[in-house]
Amino acid sequence: MIFFVASAYRKFRGLVLLGAAAMLGCTAQMKIDTRYHAVSQDSRVQFIVLHYTEIDFARSLHRLTQEEVSSHYLINDQPPTIYRLVDENQRAWHAGLSYWRGYSHLNSSSIGIEIVNAGNGGDPSAAYAEYPKQQIARVIELVRDVERRHGVRPDRVLGHSDIQPLTKQDPGPRFPWYELALAGLIVWPDPEAVAAARVRYEQELPAVAWFQQRLKAHGFDVPQQGRLDDATRASLGAFQMKYRPARYDGVPDAETAALLEVCTRPGGWALKGADGRWHPYQALQ
Repeated sequence: MIFFVASAYRKFRGLVLLGAAAMLGCTAQMKIDTRYHAVSQDSRVQFIVLHYTEIDFARSLHRLTQEEVSSHYLINDQPPTIYRLVDENQRAWHAGLSYWRGYSHLNSSSIGIEIVNAGNGGDPSAAYAEYPKQQIARVIELVRDVERRHGVRPDRVLGHSDIQPLTKQDPGPRFPWYELALAGLIVWPDPEAVAAARVRYEQELPAVAWFQQRLKAHGFDVPQQGRLDDATRASLGAFQMKYRPARYDGVPDAETAALLEVCTRPGGWALKGADGRWHPYQALQ
């Protein structure tokens, strides 16, 4: 009985190996003609998402390389150095259950950049840490390079707080988004249009439902029920943190209304040109 089973196993194993060899032979002989290229294509990378680590470099490096979280790049503060941790052709695990303008699970379509910065240390009552100027220079250098190589649109450079406002605050109110705008890397609400709209909203503030509609049009996934709930306040706070970091309490006010109106109307976005002037940015698609 043992001999019969062993003999049958040897025959089965031989058939499997023969089949595998035949498959490999077919693969080796297969030829693919690459002369033709479709015009309808672009990079899989559609977004750049910026984070802060909230811990020091050594712990950040360990967490992003040895634990179940990762990013394509890590930028140290002392000295300001760019490290590639995940090949750009691979998916890094940095965005989680995220959403922006109809896109979800942005891990699959983004480049994640972690910046060594203590944030507020996880304490909502604590002050946020500053970003060293040389570190921000490396951030700008890297964002510019990724944008250029992948054709990432300047309205798709986001913070972790944009895509997960209920649970994330990074890169925080100390991150100088306006410097990225001055470098021509992100769009910015047209300053003159914001000033004019603010005068109107100081006379009468829109209802909460209006803020929810505008937040959704901007990109956030917010409920549309007319109540200032946690999701709405978190999204407002994330928006304020990016465009009006002096106050980011998630409470509707005239300046926030003006910024939201300009961001969500045709021709409201502006992009800094090489000539140093603000130019209208085409409406979002």
